[in-house]
Amino acid sequence: MAENSDFADLLDANRAYAQDFALGGFDGVARAGVAIVTCMDSRIDPLRMVGLSAGDAKILRNPGGRVTDQVLVALVLGTHLLNVDRVLVIEHTRCAMASASEQELQGRIGASSGTDATWMSLGAITDQRAELAESVHKIASHPLIPDTVKAGGFLYDVDTGLLEHVV
Repeated sequence: MAENSDFADLLDANRAYAQDFALGGFDGVARAGVAIVTCMDSRIDPLRMVGLSAGDAKILRNPGGRVTDQVLVALVLGTHLLNVDRVLVIEHTRCAMASASEQELQGRIGASSGTDATWMSLGAITDQRAELAESVHKIASHPLIPDTVKAGGFLYDVDTGLLEHVV
């Protein structure tokens, strides 16, 4: 398959990255025993923000950093098969998912796409602290996640880089 120029810069960067790649043969467990559930926001560097490196943690990202059914599946796998014993759920300040209502987000998507988006659930967050508490509860009460797994909810300040332990 011919290389697409739309991705040439990224493929060039990948070749440079691969020149001193050190994770070959790694078994994929979370070496630090950590899973991080966080938003897809590009201002968040989930490993470095808590002093970890590649291979130390499982990273699960989605809009808003929500603990969804798919995230719970990943956490069940992580806790039983991949050495995860601590889970950080991290939402952040100035998040688009927490800065607008569901209807406003749908309207913005509709305006951008030229297509009605009211049929799609986007998952707007009306109260981040309550959402974090609910997310931590989902993890703590899941029948397939061991009671020994510690879960915490955190709010990341995108302007200072600091985490606040909420729950």
